[in-house]
Amino acid sequence: MKTDRSDILACLRNSEDYVSGQQLCDRLGVSRTAVWKVINQLKEEGYQIESVSRKGYRLVESPGDVYSRSEILSRLHTKWAGQNLHFFEETGSTNPDAKRFAEEGEPHGTTVVAERQTAGRGRRGRSWESPAGKSVYFTIVVRPKFAPDKASMITLVTALAVAEAIQEVTGLQAGIKWPNDIVVNGKKVVGILTELSMTPEMNEIQFMVAGVGVNVNHESAEEFPEEIRETATSLKIESGRHISRAELLERILTRFEEVYEEFERTLSLSGLKARYESRLAGKDSGVRVLDPAGEYTGISRGITETGELIVERENGETVLVYAGEVSVRGLYGYV
Repeated sequence: MKTDRSDILACLRNSEDYVSGQQLCDRLGVSRTAVWKVINQLKEEGYQIESVSRKGYRLVESPGDVYSRSEILSRLHTKWAGQNLHFFEETGSTNPDAKRFAEEGEPHGTTVVAERQTAGRGRRGRSWESPAGKSVYFTIVVRPKFAPDKASMITLVTALAVAEAIQEVTGLQAGIKWPNDIVVNGKKVVGILTELSMTPEMNEIQFMVAGVGVNVNHESAEEFPEEIRETATSLKIESGRHISRAELLERILTRFEEVYEEFERTLSLSGLKARYESRLAGKDSGVRVLDPAGEYTGISRGITETGELIVERENGETVLVYAGEVSVRGLYGYV
């Protein structure tokens, strides 16, 4: 449930005119005093709210990059994605937090957001840089009703949702480096880590979590660790403008809900394949497949309806590459 605070902010944000104190009381079932207290708290946080006798309240302007539970919830119009939201100023990593909440029975769509992570990690256990004030870090819980063999497609579902949201908010051409890195101008801006928990009998998925880290307002490559400066970037570096993290997160959650429900309808990527392939970095270009069984090269031809990468080898043979321990790189660089 949204708090009174986020509800009041949502009422003000969604109204083109003044909202009277009585309207807020009636709509939210709270007292005039409670409304007045929240309005004053919001003003202290930097929201410009006009208070006019006999008219009520009107939101004039929000602070530049306010990033809080109330701000995020006040923007959301989803049915389930992010509606049960936990916000931490600092945490180890949002994935373990989300798994804990899921184990405690919290619902499908529960989302954990952090301003800063102290123990973020990526694929193969790599650490993920997590400074405060620059990025979007969140994990969403889903409770699938499908078989475990479909689970790997959620990684691609998440990647598509994030890429589309980034382009909506920034106008940047956001590509996907199969299966789940988001790239802009050939450099990585997003890492995604999906994990699943099985029932004790190991025959059903209990829940899944999809963790996302987006480089948003880093100003220069020097803000990244030396080993990834050549391959990482941020939305601000690429767009040349400051990006509202709350707006971006709202768009991602909205897009995730839509894409997930489309996937759920067919339990395949059939309805999403064209959208994913339109963003597939390196499609119809040379790739190097780093398979533990032996490295090889070929041409990336797209994905199957179950999410495997289709690679045409030099001898004309078509190979399906499964996500997991196999990495794919461009022949001449990261993408």
